[in-house]
Amino acid sequence: MILHSAIIIMTPILLAAAGGLFTELTGKLNIALEGLLLIGAFSAIAVVHYTGNLAAGITAAILASLSLSAIIAFTTLKLRSNVFITGLAANLLAGGLTVVLSQQFFNTRGVVALHSFGYLPPGMFVCASLLLLFAAWITLYKTPFGYRLRACGKHSAALASVGIKPDTYRWAAFLISGFFCGIGGSFLSLNLGAFVPNMTAGKGWIALVIIFLGGHRPLGLLAAAFVFGLADAFSNYAQGAHFMRFNIPADFILAIPYLLTFAAIVSVSVVAKKGKGMGER
Repeated sequence: MILHSAIIIMTPILLAAAGGLFTELTGKLNIALEGLLLIGAFSAIAVVHYTGNLAAGITAAILASLSLSAIIAFTTLKLRSNVFITGLAANLLAGGLTVVLSQQFFNTRGVVALHSFGYLPPGMFVCASLLLLFAAWITLYKTPFGYRLRACGKHSAALASVGIKPDTYRWAAFLISGFFCGIGGSFLSLNLGAFVPNMTAGKGWIALVIIFLGGHRPLGLLAAAFVFGLADAFSNYAQGAHFMRFNIPADFILAIPYLLTFAAIVSVSVVAKKGKGMGER
């Protein structure tokens, strides 16, 4: 039960982290993963509501996230705006835009439910996320495109010296990030059968943390995302009657995954700092 829930919880986070990995490796961390997930989640529900077609909903989610990601790339790479400020603005835009569109198309600022939509097998998205993660590994480490993309982060000057434009690969990385987040966002809403305002609940931010906890490697992302999913699933299970007899506050139990993430960040930072200090001796 907990294991099944952990895999479901980790799936959208893993997809967002995999997309964010591409931009991180080019030296442009995309902190708008939260907004990309949210806009994808809303678009999927809206299109499935009007068309009744699951494929159309997923496609709409991908296109919406791609569009927002393209805007971020344009303002960051073409207009040279600060990537962090742009990412924060995109997150705020997604949060407000989904509420406005919900009011416009569904006459509500609350939950948008799909009453006539059948059960969506989550295994489809789980398998897709693992296949996409494998494809990401192949792309990054087994193709010329991947070599050049990774070189953008630390050796952009060397790329430019041989006539390769680093920003071309950064553009591609932002779009790939939007693609992954679109699929992750569609899973969030379609698996629930509804869109809830701010339903991402920090998952995009957790995905950013997972990129670093996973050591910037696809397999590391999978391990880190699963650990967070396991902690989140346990916190949900711990709210049951068996644990309530200990009078543990429900808010504390719900905070377990985030406390674990915080502890992991601190631990990794301390280990990295010690390793750097030993290397300088």
